[in-house]
Amino acid sequence: MAQDAPDFGRLAQFVRWSGVAFSLPIIVGALVLLRLVENVAVRFGVRFANRRPTIQKIESAVRFVVYLATVAVCIGLSIRLDPTALAVIGGALAFAVGFAMRDLVAAFIAGITIMFDRPFQVGDRVEYAGQYGDILKIGLRSVRMNTLDHNIITIPNNKVLTDVTSSSNYGALEMQVAMDFFVGIDQDVRRASELIREACLTSPFVFLEQPVPVLAKQVILQDYVAVHLKARPYVFDCKYEKAFETDVHLRVLAAFRAHGIHPPAVLHRQLSAGADGPAEKAVASENER
Repeated sequence: MAQDAPDFGRLAQFVRWSGVAFSLPIIVGALVLLRLVENVAVRFGVRFANRRPTIQKIESAVRFVVYLATVAVCIGLSIRLDPTALAVIGGALAFAVGFAMRDLVAAFIAGITIMFDRPFQVGDRVEYAGQYGDILKIGLRSVRMNTLDHNIITIPNNKVLTDVTSSSNYGALEMQVAMDFFVGIDQDVRRASELIREACLTSPFVFLEQPVPVLAKQVILQDYVAVHLKARPYVFDCKYEKAFETDVHLRVLAAFRAHGIHPPAVLHRQLSAGADGPAEKAVASENER
């Protein structure tokens, strides 16, 4: 303790107290500027919805520049940067970084890495650690996500780099929305596939510049056979993902009902004798799925 006091006393000698006082209004001005940038980005995002991802990227980059410029100016005004001061400050910072601020510095470096490596971008719809939502901000310390339940999730930047993150649209406005449907093995599967594709193409949320494939395969559901139909249409704006999914499912249910397409059911085989010998006939039980 006796050796620490002189070091902190020497460190205080290099502080420009007038510069510290002058730095306070600079910090306040930076906070006001950040709020102004955020408000402008929100307004432009509403007015130019098709350019919203680009506007959000520009906002994120401006926030980084304001942060770094404010820190650099405040340090330059508040500290006399001669060789002795640099040596003392460097020793103090090394101690702080090594112990008290190691997680914060790791998150800061990870934030810069995220900005350049871009595993995802502001405005992307991302799945991370069981959470699914839109990336709001990529800050110096953390990433903020707004889930589909409108919960704001804060993720430390260094955690993002070590875990797997899935981005559904990666900077684009449109996004693929996979939808699953199941019909009975005895139903008209080709007709069901056409009805699903028609429901996707007639939805007001569909992005028509991308194809709408409908894939079919036979699966086992609870020990009986069914046909799994998976549609992969694109929604024109990722924020309408759930509205698009709901609209298509309602259209498909109505179309199936109108054309007599039934869900999977347990099938029983009956043997009937004919002129050419026994014949098998599949009958669906009343306990339909």
